[in-house]
Amino acid sequence: MDKKLLTIDVSHGTTHDGPGMRTTVFVKGCPLHCRWCQNPESIHVRNEVWWDASSCIGCLSCAAACTNDAIRPLPGRIHIEREKCRSCGACVEACPAAAMLWEGQEYDLESLLREVLRDRTFYDQFGGGVTCSGGEPLLHAEFVEAFFSRLQEEKISTALDTCGCVPWENLECVLPYTNYLLYDMKIFDSALHRKFTGQPNEKILNNLICAASYMRSADHPIKLWIRTPLIYGATATVDNIRRIGSFLRENAKDVLERWEMPAFNGVCVSKYEKLEQKWDYDGMGAMTRQQIAPLRKAAEEFISKEKVLVSGMIREE
Repeated sequence: MDKKLLTIDVSHGTTHDGPGMRTTVFVKGCPLHCRWCQNPESIHVRNEVWWDASSCIGCLSCAAACTNDAIRPLPGRIHIEREKCRSCGACVEACPAAAMLWEGQEYDLESLLREVLRDRTFYDQFGGGVTCSGGEPLLHAEFVEAFFSRLQEEKISTALDTCGCVPWENLECVLPYTNYLLYDMKIFDSALHRKFTGQPNEKILNNLICAASYMRSADHPIKLWIRTPLIYGATATVDNIRRIGSFLRENAKDVLERWEMPAFNGVCVSKYEKLEQKWDYDGMGAMTRQQIAPLRKAAEEFISKEKVLVSGMIREE
């Protein structure tokens, strides 16, 4: 087992990563590179540095401290040459204004347990628990297995938020300690899935079939939530929703509690700016009810409407 887990955030008081009020642990590292990713800082497994323009005082202490000449000033900003950066942290330590920041924070098992159990009162009062999300938590399956096992001993509800693009064994070892499985199904066509995420989806589909089979015979109830983000020109097509719906009806309808379709939002654009990355969806607004209506209708052709939920920011035409 990895002795430490690298996270991008431990978010307290979340309400959209499972039922009730939750603490969500966002881990670093993901096998997919979705073009619309809301957490681009989570993609790489290694820790990385980003620059916060709002805090920078322009002293260039970071550039002076860098031993690999990876930092240089540009008009109005600091530029980090990622191919040169060795993530040594010298710039972070040297910055007097905390404008150079680590994206990630490491926790060992005991320290992570202490962090999330601070919220035990809220779990008890609001029926919540702990969610492990990402990035992709199942890249760290042994750690998550041990973490969830200890939470179960503490009678804390657990939710696993996964893209499913991992070996089946990684999912299988965590399921015995999981109460809610939040499973992404983004694009049904494998070629399109590769185009928009960098990976085909056969493993994702097969793992869901295996997970549904496991859930039918598990010695504790596991509730399945499917998540399909609604993304312009990629996932948000009637054909895609129908194909996913047909697959769910055939392979997981009996264990499915919710099919959630989070609507596109652009609030993550500042993260791309800090990482000096261009985002394909910069400037695109929230989806309208008129855009969403045919997608919801397509989903309800296959899954009962009380199980279909569109979430997120939605605007009027």
